[in-house]
Formats: sequence, structure tokens, C-alpha cells
Amino acid sequence: MNIPKILEDHVLWLRGDPAGKRAILAGADLAGADLAGADLASANLTGANLSEADLADANLADAILASANLSGAILSGAILAGANLTSTNLRRANLTSAILTEANLRRANLFSADLKGANLSGAILASANLTDANLTDAILRRANLSEANLTSANLTGAILDRR
Repeated sequence: MNIPKILEDHVLWLRGDPAGKRAILAGADLAGADLAGADLASANLTGANLSEADLADANLADAILASANLSGAILSGAILAGANLTSTNLRRANLTSAILTEANLRRANLFSADLKGANLSGAILASANLTDANLTDAILRRANLSEANLTSANLTGAILDRR
């Protein structure tokens, strides 16, 4: 799998260039991959293995990451606005300062995830596992936390209003 070529073609696709092609990496094994700063907006990564991958500052807006494995991944500063992260494994993931506005994290496993300063405004976290998660200074405006497990989660300074 030629990841640099896939990323290059995807950027062309995002720009509307007919030579481009949407990145479809569903089920791909990208464990430990260096994708820092990559533009994967609207990419299909359903069921992909991205455990321990570096996705710092990556653009994953509107990407499909349902049932993906992102355990231990670095997603600090990543843009995941509108992304589908349903049933995704984000155990011990670093999501500091990540933008997760309007993201679907229903049934996601965020056990011990670091979400310090993350923006989760309007995110769906229904039935998500946030046990031991660090939500210090996180923005959770209008977030759906119904049936989420927040056992031992750190919510110091988090904004939880429904505005």
C-alpha cells in the first residue's frame, strides 16, 4: 500500500481535481504509521488499525473511523469535526486540544484517553466509555453524554453548559 500516493491523490480529490481519488483505507493496517499533519478529511478509515499511529495535527474532519482501532494513537491538535467515530477504540489516545465538534463518538472506548482542552461541542458521546479520561478544560457544550461512563474522569475546568 503506497500511503504517500494515496494521501496525494486524496488531496487532489478534496480540491475537486479529476485526477484525484478519495482515500479509502477501510480495514487497513496502519499501526504505528506517521500521519502527522495528513489531510484525510472525508476519508474512509472504517475498521482501520491505527493503534499507536501519529496523527497529530491531522485533518480528519468528516472522516469515517467507525470501529477503527486508535488505541494509543497521538491525535493532539487533530481536527475530527463531524467525524464518525462510532464504536471506535480510543483507549489511552492523546486527543489534547483536538477539535471533535459534532463528532459521533457513540459507544466509543475512551478509557484513559487524554482530552485535555479538546473541543467536543455538540459531540455525541452516548454510551461512550470515558472511565479515567482526562477532560480537564474540555469544552462539552451541547454534548450528548447520555449513558456515558464517566467513572473517575477528570472534569476539572470542563465547560458542560447546554448553550
